[in-house]
Amino acid sequence: MRRRATLLQRMHLDGWLLLLLLVLGAGSLFILYSASGKNVDLLIRQATSFGIGMLGVVLIAQFDPRFMARWVPLAYVAGVGLLLVVELMGHTAMGATRWINIPGVIRFQPSELMKIIMPMTIAWYLARHNLPPRFKHLVVSLAMIGVPVVLIAKQPDLGTSLLILASGAFVVFMAGLQWRWILGAAAAVVPIAVGMWYFVMHDYQKRRVLTFLNPESDPLGAGWNIIQSKAAIGSGGVLGKGWLLGTQSHLDFLPESHTDFIIAVLAEEFGLVGVCLLLLLYLLLLARGLVITAQAQTLFGKLLAGALTMTFFVYVFVNIGMVSGLLPVVGVPLPFISYGGTHLVTLLSGFGILMAIHTHRKWIAQV
Repeated sequence: MRRRATLLQRMHLDGWLLLLLLVLGAGSLFILYSASGKNVDLLIRQATSFGIGMLGVVLIAQFDPRFMARWVPLAYVAGVGLLLVVELMGHTAMGATRWINIPGVIRFQPSELMKIIMPMTIAWYLARHNLPPRFKHLVVSLAMIGVPVVLIAKQPDLGTSLLILASGAFVVFMAGLQWRWILGAAAAVVPIAVGMWYFVMHDYQKRRVLTFLNPESDPLGAGWNIIQSKAAIGSGGVLGKGWLLGTQSHLDFLPESHTDFIIAVLAEEFGLVGVCLLLLLYLLLLARGLVITAQAQTLFGKLLAGALTMTFFVYVFVNIGMVSGLLPVVGVPLPFISYGGTHLVTLLSGFGILMAIHTHRKWIAQV
């Protein structure tokens, strides 16, 4: 006998993902209030962005993934077109041209949209061919990945370009990439890195790498961020100093405390226990994403769900790695916790797609 669909199933929402997202959203406002120096206006903007993002989750979850797949080529062309607009007439701030500014209406960062469009595009393309992909299909996939990556790197935004590269590469890997291509890519890392150092990376990006290797070489300059971040993390101990009592952030020793370095605030005020609780929430999100990937009924859905899940893991890994001094600083925000409107809405949209992949599968199975 067919079971009656629950309210969440009728709304195409996954209960576990929804619960975890709401807990992270509420927790982010709690931490952000302290990290921003009790800035209520910033808190309201973040809450508004989260609300918009959750509406996006509900809306996106209503679409069948097969319907989404039909619009992927147009979305890719539109995304690249927006990046070209940024290249030609984008808004410049803090030495980078990354935004499209419509005065009095909106200012947004098109590269954030490519974080979703890129894995969808590669999943759509490879799902239309037999797997594992043949050489010509790999070439086409790499070309589609390379165009937006190059445009974003020129803004310059090396961190985002590498994340988008990873999101597309994950799809190629999950499509059954042969070991000879994997080993070839691994062997090419060193010459590619050398070429990027001499011909692609800007001076400030090179300083970040050198600072990562030896932050004490310039403790009052380029090494200041990492030194203060590690001091904040270490001073929190096991239980932390208490909410609103972090000295590194509230005395302005810790830069960008409400964006890229916000986990240092969490570690200082809530200690190892608070960091472990956050990591547990992230782990549960990743586990649920992998379950959805394994249960996806279509090749497009499986490739896309896996890529979105693994890309989310990269966001968490890179941010925590750079804040703790294990990776160079590349300007990657901590998912759901760092302040940022476009980033938050884009991230939530990815989880809306995961819900669509999973709940439409379950709905079809019951009819």
